[in-house]
Amino acid sequence: MKEIKNISRSKAQESSAAIERLYITMRHLFNRGFYKPMGISGDTLREALLELSPEIYGSIAEEKVELSGLLYVIERLPVGIEECRYINLTSEEGYSRSHFQAIVPPKRKRNCYRIDEEQMNVEITRGRSDIYDILTHLTFIFIESHKIKDRVLDGEEEKLSRDWQKLEQAVLQTKKLTQIEKEKAISHAANVLGRTFVEVLDIYDSFGTKEKPDRFLHVIYWLGKLAIEEIVDNNKRTITFSPILRERLGHHIHGEIWANRIKNVLKENNLIDRPIHIISANMHSVMNSLFATHVLGTKFKGKSEFDVFQELSKQGAHDVRDKVEAFALQHGMFSLPDESGTNIDVQIFDTEKIDWKKSAFPAAKIGKEYPVIVVMDYAFGEQAFETIDELLKPFKNGKDKKLINVESVSIMGKAGILEGGKGDIMIPSAHIYEGTADNYPFENQLTAEMFEGNGIPVFAGPMITVLGTSLQNKELLKFFYESTWGVIGLEMEGAHYQKAIQSASKIRKSIPENVKVRYAYYASDNPLETGSTLASGGLGTTGVKPTYLITIKILEQIFNIK
Repeated sequence: MKEIKNISRSKAQESSAAIERLYITMRHLFNRGFYKPMGISGDTLREALLELSPEIYGSIAEEKVELSGLLYVIERLPVGIEECRYINLTSEEGYSRSHFQAIVPPKRKRNCYRIDEEQMNVEITRGRSDIYDILTHLTFIFIESHKIKDRVLDGEEEKLSRDWQKLEQAVLQTKKLTQIEKEKAISHAANVLGRTFVEVLDIYDSFGTKEKPDRFLHVIYWLGKLAIEEIVDNNKRTITFSPILRERLGHHIHGEIWANRIKNVLKENNLIDRPIHIISANMHSVMNSLFATHVLGTKFKGKSEFDVFQELSKQGAHDVRDKVEAFALQHGMFSLPDESGTNIDVQIFDTEKIDWKKSAFPAAKIGKEYPVIVVMDYAFGEQAFETIDELLKPFKNGKDKKLINVESVSIMGKAGILEGGKGDIMIPSAHIYEGTADNYPFENQLTAEMFEGNGIPVFAGPMITVLGTSLQNKELLKFFYESTWGVIGLEMEGAHYQKAIQSASKIRKSIPENVKVRYAYYASDNPLETGSTLASGGLGTTGVKPTYLITIKILEQIFNIK
């Protein structure tokens, strides 16, 4: 009998297995209905996350507390969640009609409600990806909270360290801290966190808000306090999933409401029979690309169109943005702020009402019928399948079903890049769905050559659709980049969009089989470079030029220019 060699697994293989365990465990806990993150039921999640040690969570596997990763996570969770022992994930269950004030995290569109001192409700209306995102972030902050507990609690006598007592005094006082008091508190916090004074000082203000400039101390104190109580009083934090959420998830309830509203607006304005082009982008780039240079031409005389876009993207540029929007609404744009719970706003452009001489595309070659452009805001992970799948279904008009003439679907988004840096452009040739054997090759109407000569590096090749941006590490990404997969970047929606487009065009025949697809991404970070992950900060104005360059190339194809 041939001896089987004992083949040791690579770090990339171990990481891939850890992601699979995280994925399966989260689905199991969801089906169960509740779990205690720092109890036995949360063991598998914690162990898998520690084994994976994602780049975005930095020093999660070390004794010292990870500061950049903590900031990244806190910006994506509701203010006050660090104080809550009970976190309840719900569907949209009517809290918007109550006295509870919605809390929306700065970097994630999700409504959250503080029910009482101990409980935070988080609405899940964007599918399973939202659950994976939240549970991963919560697991991270709970791990970090126990690091704080380990540094301040004497295990034998259960005495609290002097640094902790001083930090508690600073947090619980009601008056604003003086500079001296603040620096004293930072000194104590640094000891509690296993960090230097300057490391804490450098990130301190990033946690602050106008209402709570010293929020950093508050977050650290409450994370530590609840972790201490878990050990001393056996008062464990608990995450629950509401029965309505468990019943509704996967049924496309929010996506169907969202898509039907769009189709009804198209029908009411006699646009449903026209050639339709869907673009997934933000809520300003298509509108500004069409109208901004005309509307603001005199104000920014002598400046290039990209200079105009830079000005529009600056904080506080509300007046000029409002001016462009008002003009767009008079020239064929319909604005549909979300009412479905998907948090995906929509704009519809009737190009018949555009005065082409007053647009940025005077050379547009329109065929027999004027195209209609439907711009949808960014989806989140699996939500991309739910929304596009519903939008591409036939329009129901009484008993009749009417197929929609979708000529193209264009996807523009942010993605992590594996070669290059922030602001570079990626043109995918296929989407590979992480953790499965699923892959989606397609003929991309956009090519790398179209973007050359604009001073922005361009990369073309397959891209990987990941379960979550926070579930990656260097070893796994190096494998995808250096192996025959030849992956150029990672994002969260591509495979989900393409799955819906392929099923609608090739199998269900609800849209034309020859529908054109366009995918292009600009780099938000390079997770293979230390200090260049998403946790290192946003794009700032670096993303303006690639965003608008991609938008303009998409519109030029729709308008048959070049």
